[in-house]
Amino acid sequence: MTENGAVLPWLVIRQDEGGNRYRVGRYATRAEAERVAERLDTRGNQRLYVVEKVNRATT
Repeated sequence: MTENGAVLPWLVIRQDEGGNRYRVGRYATRAEAERVAERLDTRGNQRLYVVEKVNRATT
């Protein structure tokens, strides 16, 4: 998937207590996405942040 011409295959997804999932952002590298997810996770809320790679065949 691209955004303004940049390839951004890594997603940070937030999952709340009810199991609802929301895309937080798209990133070029897994390391960048994991840093964002970790930073958000340390805020002490009851949400789970996960990193997923976009399947190019479905985007």
